[in-house]
Order: sequence, then C-alpha cells, then structure tokens
Amino acid sequence: MSMPNPGNTPAEPAPPWKALRAIEKAIEGNFDPMGMATPLLHAQLAWLAHPMELGNVLASFSQRMWALQWHSWMRSLGRPSDDVVQPHPDDNRFADTLWTESATWDIAKEWYLTFTHQIQDMLYETPGLSSKDRRRAAFWWRKWLNAVAPTNFLLTNPVALRKAVETNGESILRGFQNFMEDVRLGNIRMTNPDDFKVGETLATTPGKVVFRNYLLEVIHYTPTVRRVHQIPLVIVMPWINKFYLLDLVPRKSMVKYLLDQGYDVYITSWKNPSAEMREVSFDDYLTDGIARIIEVARSISGAQQVNAVGYCIGGAALVTYMAWANMHYAVDQVPVKSVTLFTALVDYKRPGDIEVFVDEGSVRWLTNAMEEKGYLDGKQMALAFRLLRSNSLIWHYVVHGYLYGEKLQPMDVLYWNMDATRMPAAMHAWYLREFYLHNKLIKPDALEVAGEPIDLQRIVQPIYAVAAADDHIAPWRQAFRVNNFTAGTKRFVLSSSGHILGIVNPVVMPPKREYWVSDVERHDTGESWQSRAQHHEGSWWVDWMAWLNPQSGKLGAAPAVTTAAYPALADAPGTYVLES
Repeated sequence: MSMPNPGNTPAEPAPPWKALRAIEKAIEGNFDPMGMATPLLHAQLAWLAHPMELGNVLASFSQRMWALQWHSWMRSLGRPSDDVVQPHPDDNRFADTLWTESATWDIAKEWYLTFTHQIQDMLYETPGLSSKDRRRAAFWWRKWLNAVAPTNFLLTNPVALRKAVETNGESILRGFQNFMEDVRLGNIRMTNPDDFKVGETLATTPGKVVFRNYLLEVIHYTPTVRRVHQIPLVIVMPWINKFYLLDLVPRKSMVKYLLDQGYDVYITSWKNPSAEMREVSFDDYLTDGIARIIEVARSISGAQQVNAVGYCIGGAALVTYMAWANMHYAVDQVPVKSVTLFTALVDYKRPGDIEVFVDEGSVRWLTNAMEEKGYLDGKQMALAFRLLRSNSLIWHYVVHGYLYGEKLQPMDVLYWNMDATRMPAAMHAWYLREFYLHNKLIKPDALEVAGEPIDLQRIVQPIYAVAAADDHIAPWRQAFRVNNFTAGTKRFVLSSSGHILGIVNPVVMPPKREYWVSDVERHDTGESWQSRAQHHEGSWWVDWMAWLNPQSGKLGAAPAVTTAAYPALADAPGTYVLES
C-alpha cells in the first residue's frame, strides 16, 4: 500500500485567532489607519471579558451618580452644595463665575465633568489592555469629549449668550465673520497672519545668506560687538518648522542674545519641500545640510571646529551627525567641539502623546499618502500637534473667535506656529519608521547613515542638553536619556514651561521662569539627577553661557560676514523662509 504524498496533503486551516487578527489588520489599514477606533474596541472587549471588575466599576459609578443627582437637586432648590467633580486646575473652560453661581449652568457643568472623568478613568483602568492601547484609547476619547464640551456651542455656553445680549448680537456677527475667514484660509487661526511679516516685524536680526543649495540656506549674522569668540556657533533648526523661532523679535531673540554675548552665529534655514524633493533622504539632510553649514562656518571663521546646537528633530539629526562624524573622522579631526541640544529625543521608546499617531498602520497610511504627493503637508503635521493640546490650541480659538466674536491677538509665537512647512516623502517615512517605530538610533550600529554605522557611544564631545518640564512633544525624562548613551561629559537643564517657551526663554527682570541644572553621570536616571539638581529663578541661558564660553576659544576680531568663497546671496532672513 503506497503512502500518501506529503506534497499533496491539504494545508492545516489557520487557527481562528489568526483569521480574526488578519481581519483586524485589514480594518486598521483600510478604515482606521490612525488607530482611533480599534483601541476603543479593544477596551470594550476587555471590560466584557472581565465582568467582575466591570461590576465593581459600575457600582462605584452608581455612587457617583447618586452624589450627582443629590447635587443637582440641592442646586435646583437653591441650596448650597459642593461640586461632585472639580475641573482640572489648568482647565479654564469653566472659569467664568456663571458656571458656579447659576444653578442651571453648574448642573450642566457637573454632568459633563462627571461623565468625562468616569469614561477617562475606566479607560485608564481597563483590565487586560496593553499600555499602548490604553493610552491611545484614552487619548482619542479625550479628544472627543473635549469636542463635545458644552463650552463649545452657542446655546450651551452661558458666557457666549451673555456677550450676545450685551452686544445686541454683534458678537455673533463678528464670530461668523471670523468663522468664514478661517474657512477661506482652511485653518483655525490662532493669530491674525496680517499682523506679522517675516523680515520686517519678525526675523529682523541683520545678517547675510552666505550659502544656498537645494536643501538649505546658511545665514551668517552680523556681529553686534567688536570682539567675538573664535570658535563659531552653528545652530541646526528643525526642518518641520521655520528657523526664525529663535529670532522672533529682538527682546525674545536667542540669536541676538548670542551675538551680544560675543558669539559668531550661523543658522540653518531649510527649504520648504515640494513634490520635486520627494526622494530627498535623511542622509541628504545630514551631508548636504548639517555637514554643509559646519563646513561654511569653519571656512568663514578660519576655525578648525565649531560648537553646534540642535533643536528638536534638528537635535536628533545633530546627534546622528555626531555619531557619524566620530566614525568618519579621526578623533582629533571631528569638526564639532561641543553639542547643545534643545528638547531633542534620541530614545523614542516613550515619545509622549505623539505616539498615538505613530504605529505600523498609521505610518503605512502616511507613507502611502506621501508617496502620492511627494511630501507631507505642513497643515497635517500642525493639526496633529494641535490635537495633542486640543483644548488650548483648537477649542479655545473656536470659543473665543466664533462664539465670543473676539479679535485675534497678535502673538509672534503663534504666527510662527501657523507658518507650517512640508516634509519630503522619503526622509519623513524613513524618520518615522527607523526612529519612532523601531527606535534604532539608540541601538549600536543598527542604522547606517551616509555610509557609516551609527553608535551614540562613539560621541565623546561634551553635551549640554535642555528639556522642558511641560513638554508634550519631547517629554523631559525621555529627552534626558541622551545622557545614558553618549560618552562625553554632560550637563542637563530642566526648564519650566513647554516645548517652545521653555527654550525661547530670554533673560528678563523680574524672572518669568525657573530651571534646574546639574552635571550628569552616564548611569543617572531623570529622578537621580533631579534629586541633586540646583534650582534657579530666571533663564537657563545664563548657565548655558557659563558652560559654553570655555568651549568657544579666546576673544578676537570678528570675521567678515562674507568672503570671496561665500559671498552674500541675500540679506537675512533669506528667501527659503518666505516660501509657503
């Protein structure tokens, strides 16, 4: 009797869970690429799979509902009653006394806050749910709950109704005009674009564009003092925004401050990519961007090395360049003497709220969208960052602009925030996948960039790293992690405020902010460093100057702003920054 041919044996059917997972992946990829609905579905299924825990939560909720009912009855009868749920200290939506003094509006506020807190608490306490799904589900529910807040609608916002009566309807008319203007511009404005003009009211520090290629313009600023440090300072700005964040107006300008302290300053002004730049890669930003500005600064100044500064993704790129340079050059030939980092991540394991936009499904969807256009539209990225703080960056402007009919206030930082840039498709897809998804930057030799394997442990130059306590884009404990992967001496600063104002932090009297600072050992954690860090009132810029001065050489005559090899191509702020 012949044996059956194994090659003709029917394949075993796939387990049911594999088929369900395949269906789920198809749904994620085609109908929920940003992962909004799937984590919420997982949370509901997790609660159904844990009936005992669900019963306990519902019992607790019934007690809260009874307290809410009692509060509602007491207020309806004109009796005093303490709120069942208090708004978060930084939640200004219910700050007007009408929300407390009027029983009707107080009850409406309490019902909204009670259900909001209950849903959020249940999502965070969901049993058997992965921490990533837990955070994503809570994030998207929070966005929805913020959107349906009673403060966001005319008929359920007592302040808006009061203003309408007080102005005889003028506030509603002005609000409609504001709304139509936003529709015309395709954006919820945070400030009036007509109030500012780059090169006239912003970015006015004198200088020259001394180099231009397809990727960047290099701006060399005119010295403000006769004698400057002989080692120039090169600033690598993020290419996800325009460079002039550090040169808004003179009193806030870090560039002007550095010039006044006797530094020879160069800065990157990146081109706003179009579809023709779809193939521009991260390697190109390193070799034709960072390496190029360093070469220009060395040539004009005559110095063998520069001190380099990197902000946000510019900082991550600068760290990558330093690992590359320490492999590419002999030890005594590395063209950078020291590194300063502003709110920069190198370890992307816990990148903050932004992780809700970054998983395999969303990156695949974004990559496909970028391949069609050749770039990621700046408005998409700006919206993603605004969603991270939707109450303060979206709904605040809806309420004050549309419901209250208020005129937009001129704010330079908000104008800069609205002045979005695009991302080349190839570069941004690579960056999202290799840094955010796979976290390869911290893995020795896991990445090859511009022909060299990247290992952060090869970086032996001194590092001064600054993070911000309220940063939701680069959480400070994660930004601290750069100290655990590099070999040189390190000093770390934790500034008050967030991703922008923690850095745009000029020296003023009386002090507006505060900071904590201390040197760092490689084995330190954020907590161990924090336990010995020194607290100071004011701006960390002062401490940075004390650290940077010894790294910057002797004072001498300022170099010419331009040379025969690098003539003036345009006045600062250049031409690339004006591209929309």
